[in-house]
Amino acid sequence: MKSKGFSINLRQYGMIIALVFIIIMFGITTGGILFKPMNVSNIIMQNAYVLILAVGMLFCIITGNVDLSIGSVVAFVGAVSAVFMVNWNMPVWMAVVLSLLIGALVGAFQGFFIAYVKIPAFIVTLGGMLIFRGLTMVILKGQTIAPFDESFQFIASGFLMKGLKVGGLNTLSILGGALVSILFIFFEVVTRNNKIKYNFEVSPIHYMAIKIAVIVAAINVITYRLAQYNGLPIILIIMALLIIIYSFVAGQTIAGRHVYALGGNEKAAKLSGIKTQQVMFWVYTNMGLLSAFAGLVVAGRLNAATPKAGNGYELDAIAACYIGGASASGGIGTIVGAIVGGLVMGVLNNGMSIMGVSVDWQQVIKGFVLLTAVTFDIYSRSKSSPK
Repeated sequence: MKSKGFSINLRQYGMIIALVFIIIMFGITTGGILFKPMNVSNIIMQNAYVLILAVGMLFCIITGNVDLSIGSVVAFVGAVSAVFMVNWNMPVWMAVVLSLLIGALVGAFQGFFIAYVKIPAFIVTLGGMLIFRGLTMVILKGQTIAPFDESFQFIASGFLMKGLKVGGLNTLSILGGALVSILFIFFEVVTRNNKIKYNFEVSPIHYMAIKIAVIVAAINVITYRLAQYNGLPIILIIMALLIIIYSFVAGQTIAGRHVYALGGNEKAAKLSGIKTQQVMFWVYTNMGLLSAFAGLVVAGRLNAATPKAGNGYELDAIAACYIGGASASGGIGTIVGAIVGGLVMGVLNNGMSIMGVSVDWQQVIKGFVLLTAVTFDIYSRSKSSPK
């Protein structure tokens, strides 16, 4: 069994440490406002779309590509769902299913050109950005469609049994934090044991222990704060399920290993029997599905479908993945890392807004954070690569 060097471990855990530092810094500079239960709930709801999109974008980045169309797909699916539910009075469940299916078809459409026609993903998704932004304007005719049914809004802005409180705390929130902590520990241990079993490189046990301790502490602090407010947001529960499912797919399944193999070395992956075209096709189909889901979440939270929805979302998702440790050259990245990167962006946005920092300077600061993260990734890989 081998252990990774210090530089690789620093790259893997550096952003977790940075996130903790940023949270503490803004907690102090905002006079504790950042930690208020209502604000913690708002951070989660306001950044749900980034985290959902980052999960899908991570797989694209692992293959060495990106998807520039997801912001437009978010707006397009939101517009389609509004037509279904508001204009056509379609049942919510049917509209949601059809909207998700449309998103998957959009992803498959782009994935076909990328995987089988061999057009670079950058070009295909840039075209998709224009196509679906234009279709959004056509569907909405430049107008906003609203309001949605309350049951649809519940997905994005509702809480799980918020009235169930004991001693001023929502008990389901406390239990949820404990359950997620147990599942996270179990997953980390199983992943490490599997790597050892197949003679893969693993981090020293003390690095893993620190990582688990920090993340478990963060989970329970967050759920305790939520318990002091209205409890667990429905969207947080859905995101937790997405993180668990996609972490399992990425780390424990053949499909996940094929994605990493494709990103690491496409020619070697082909020679080893991996159907790289199919892998690429399904990666972008999945991205379309998650973009559709994010579109539904955004529409539900705004309680409206607007022509400008989704502007810049692709940049937020890409930044979250790179900040969370994904490699710009492909083959490296984790779901947890992408989530951490998304939270870094979310806490920065929230903290700077509370402090009254202008939107212009917020963009400047986030740009420097992204540039620093990618520079650190390249430096770490150069130091850890064989001489």
